[in-house]
Amino acid sequence: MSTKNIQLVVLDMAGTTILDEHEVEHCFKKAAQKNGLLSSDERILALQGYAKLYVFQTLWTEQLGEGDSTIAQKAQNSYQDFTQILEEHYLNNEVKPTEGCLELFTYLHQQGIYIALSTGFYRKVANIILEKIGWGKNLNQNYMNIQNKTGIHLSICPDEVQGAGRPSPKMIELAMLKFGITDKNQVINVGDTPVDLAFGKNAGVRLALGVCNGSHTREQLEAHPNDGLLNNIAELIPIIEKINHEKI
Repeated sequence: MSTKNIQLVVLDMAGTTILDEHEVEHCFKKAAQKNGLLSSDERILALQGYAKLYVFQTLWTEQLGEGDSTIAQKAQNSYQDFTQILEEHYLNNEVKPTEGCLELFTYLHQQGIYIALSTGFYRKVANIILEKIGWGKNLNQNYMNIQNKTGIHLSICPDEVQGAGRPSPKMIELAMLKFGITDKNQVINVGDTPVDLAFGKNAGVRLALGVCNGSHTREQLEAHPNDGLLNNIAELIPIIEKINHEKI
């Protein structure tokens, strides 16, 4: 195994760094019900972390059958309602970090390790969240600032990779490109959904980790390929310490 230090940590937003008490699922359910889309809470949860238009396309296909000519329009209508409901939610409610998040951010800044946030959200919602929690300060027009002393160094949405959301590795690959990192062994990815785990695995990074205080429980995540499960993301600190200082 490479002895090179970790230089970049890629973290999911809702449920991993942003406290999520299933608000996204509730917003999704409201939009689904408004449009006559019948899907169980369990199925919606299973698709958390994917780009949201893709989720609507998937669920409408499951309901109507492959090849139905109305799927594209129904998915678009549902998605538009969802975006309105979601934007209103985040504009009108407090946005808070998850347990352990700020502790991890402080450590990563102290160690000179870059912080990139990835998400299945589209850019407008990501910006609302970043603005409300204060992590968007000092980011440039490309949502990046490698000199940031607090908050994050980069925000990436599917918008920035031609809509190639998770589990495609494109967002991680773009983050590496922006920071000039070519060795995947210097990168860790953490998220709270099965597709976050697949995202990290597909990117081939050093560790694809899950966090269990978000949208999915430990039992739900451990059924999927992973390099470890954390109770909260502050538990990443001793892992990085071991890699960077004991040269495992």
